[in-house]
Amino acid sequence: MATNRDEEDDLEMALRMSLQGSPPEAKRSKPGDFAGVSVGDESAEARNRRLQRELMASAAEKRIRAMGKAKVSEEEGERSRKRDESTKREDRVERKVLFDSGEELSLSLVEELFGMIFGGAVTKDVLAQWCNQGIRFSSDPETSMGLVQHEGGPCGVLATLQAYVLKYLIFFRDHLGNPDITVPFGKSQFSKGSDDFASISDESKERALVHAMVEVLFLCGTDKKQAVVTSLGGFAQDLTEGGAAEHKEKISNILDGMLIESASDLHKLLRVKTFTSRRDAFHHLTVVMPLFESRLGALLFLVSALLSRGLDLIQADRDDPSQPLVTAPFGHASQEIVNLLLCGEAVPNVFDGKMDLGGGMSLKGIPANVQVGFLSLLESLNLCKVGQYLKYPQWPIWVVGSESHYTVLFASDPSVQEENELEQRESQIRRAFDAQDQSGGGGFISVEGFHQVLKDANIHFSDEQVENMCGTGFIVWSEFWQALLELDKNLGGMKDPSGLMGKKMFDIYHFNGIAKSVANGNEGVGRPMQRPRLCKLSVVVPPRWTPEDYLAGAASCRNKDDVVIALNDLPQANQHAPLVDCIRTRWARATCNWVGDAPSIV
Repeated sequence: MATNRDEEDDLEMALRMSLQGSPPEAKRSKPGDFAGVSVGDESAEARNRRLQRELMASAAEKRIRAMGKAKVSEEEGERSRKRDESTKREDRVERKVLFDSGEELSLSLVEELFGMIFGGAVTKDVLAQWCNQGIRFSSDPETSMGLVQHEGGPCGVLATLQAYVLKYLIFFRDHLGNPDITVPFGKSQFSKGSDDFASISDESKERALVHAMVEVLFLCGTDKKQAVVTSLGGFAQDLTEGGAAEHKEKISNILDGMLIESASDLHKLLRVKTFTSRRDAFHHLTVVMPLFESRLGALLFLVSALLSRGLDLIQADRDDPSQPLVTAPFGHASQEIVNLLLCGEAVPNVFDGKMDLGGGMSLKGIPANVQVGFLSLLESLNLCKVGQYLKYPQWPIWVVGSESHYTVLFASDPSVQEENELEQRESQIRRAFDAQDQSGGGGFISVEGFHQVLKDANIHFSDEQVENMCGTGFIVWSEFWQALLELDKNLGGMKDPSGLMGKKMFDIYHFNGIAKSVANGNEGVGRPMQRPRLCKLSVVVPPRWTPEDYLAGAASCRNKDDVVIALNDLPQANQHAPLVDCIRTRWARATCNWVGDAPSIV
């Protein structure tokens, strides 16, 4: 700033000297400024001209120096801009490397993978189901929190992934921006979650989906410390630029007409990347999400889960590895696929632990507690037995299996999982009984197993009662349970002198992702809307019925027929649908009500 003022002063003085007849008083110079010139010999006019020239020269010199500095500054700015552009280019290169589509798989590995999924005699219809199902949210406002299903086969993958998505949308909505959510919190730290689904933004839904995918893939990974993400070759590195709509259009155009009819076709497309960091996997999946939204999305995610687990371990998990994971003839996802996504192992059964068949043979079930659970209509038909691990997950969310379809049941209040004292006691006894049940969920155990149950559950029947129950050589659960209801609580039974059994009331939701036709409000105009279905159910679980309750009802009856009538007066569901039968496998004697059409599990 001082230099600029000096320059302006010198220029102003030089201008005044050129316009005035007599020179103004010159600025005092420093000693030696004019060495070699005798000031006394100069005339006033000559001195004036000399001072004018020197002042102008000094000003010009200062201006030149200033211009030089400005040029240097400009050059430095240009170099800085070039460095910034170079850094941006390097960042883009690094992102393309980070989000590269990955490595090719060997043809032999893809052939093994293809055969494991589809078998050797897969039909074109089944392949079409699995090659035309993306992982996309519903566009319908009422069901926008749900993944929509258009094809029949991949429902097991979509419903299970949906269960994890709901976990994040309901209980972790305020944490979705954190890539490192690993559920370190106990459920007791969370109060009721949010069931305001209409307010969920598209960004929140996508982040919840990415979190769900990361959790499932690391669950399947070796020691839960690595995950494999499958993508399509030639796409991922281009997804770092442009908008989502542009990405989807480009992928759709390239995949249009592309058929996958063999392992060779799949081999040409598949690329894989392995991650040991959840954060890196989260960022990668965020960028390549358009690939999973494409028509190959469900298949890509299944392949990612299988490769995360490892094909050798997948086959070791199964009871019969000779069968394909996608069941014939309709191409449904097997229970092994659903269990892989629920517990990280492709076991075929839904009971807890292993069932020893003797001779070194065993059947494999769910190995440990799970985040989201599973309920089955087949259990209500006595065709299987779902264990405690799947019935009591950490979060109140369950995949529901019917004979041919998978849907999701969930609550926003974790307290629906809480048990009173007698419920906890029943769960303890049931777990001890199931541990000795070698019938495949048939509900009976050997005499030796019965004595072990009495010991493990600390139950004290009289010797006469034990002898009576062991008379047939095996003990059936229903008879054992009736005896427990008559045995006092102090002896390890379930008889409650207080009669306070604890009534429950809560709301629960059911989501069916299959897109079905519904009226669009303009009869006869356009095509019917295709959308999933979300149904809210009000559930009441009445107090537990004891033998005294039955006897009290029978005492007022006049004959045997009246006893039957009295028993039929026990609480029944106000509304009924196959879903209610599934709910009762988790909450016995539950009654359900809903508004509108009955919830569908098919």
